Amino acid sequence: MTEEEKNQNGAPQEAPEGATENATEERPPETPQDLIEGAGGGATVEAGLDPGPAKGPALDQDEGQIQSDTERNRRKERVGMVVSDAPEKTVTVSVEALVRHPKYKKRVRRSKKFMVHDEGNEARVGDTVRIIETRPISARKRWRLANIVSRAE
Repeated sequence: MTEEEKNQNGAPQEAPEGATENATEERPPETPQDLIEGAGGGATVEAGLDPGPAKGPALDQDEGQIQSDTERNRRKERVGMVVSDAPEKTVTVSVEALVRHPKYKKRVRRSKKFMVHDEGNEARVGDTVRIIETRPISARKRWRLANIVSRAE
């Protein structure tokens, strides 16, 4: 077998007798200006720009499957109290939040009502429920019932 065939088959190349491992390593640039200009490193580095995470769904390293919990697909969750269950397959959930007033710095209680899809008509008035964001189901329903945290007494 000739040297060319060995290189084509992926066999590791032997280093010349006079070469050492330290000779192949390059010193990192000394100043930030060297990093920006790419001097001394061979490869250019853009100043302060990180390419960031790869686009699209992340692959699970163990299984090769697409992970379901990527940042892009994370859905909002809220916990609130059911204030109405009159419509069929729908409950109205009031979610309260404490927010800091921008001028007076006092914590103020804010509430917002969400129309929530309840497929099994399980929730009743007074129940504490967890809701999750979903695709539009009707004109005002954008949330669905995830589970009932506690029942009303």
